[in-house]
Amino acid sequence: MSTQMSREAETRAFIDKIESLSGQNLLACYQCGKCSAGCPMAKHMDIPPNQMIRYVQLGLKKDLLASESIWMCVSCLTCNSRCPKGVRIAEIIESLRQMHLRVRNDFFDVRKLPSDVLGDLPPIALIGGMRKFTS
Repeated sequence: MSTQMSREAETRAFIDKIESLSGQNLLACYQCGKCSAGCPMAKHMDIPPNQMIRYVQLGLKKDLLASESIWMCVSCLTCNSRCPKGVRIAEIIESLRQMHLRVRNDFFDVRKLPSDVLGDLPPIALIGGMRKFTS
């Protein structure tokens, strides 16, 4: 199998996985930008919501999973309510988060935090972080 064919298969598998997890048809999005225009967090994102959809459509998995934008979404659902095609973008972003967490690529390791930082964290943050290491 050629490199091109394996890349296409990998891209298709990524797109299928996101569609399966989110329950959304990614091809319904025609990039009108209304989701990003209404998003209260878009100005803080390196990839705004409409571009996240485009990245998925193009199979740019590495770029998306390395993006801070999937963590910036506050799940206010403004994007969902503004989409003229009924694409539930928040569900797509959540599926990207799930995909990222399933391979355990964390932004930091709780066990490596300095003790003065640990003392300032809310207990639920520590519990959530440590739970990943015991499951």
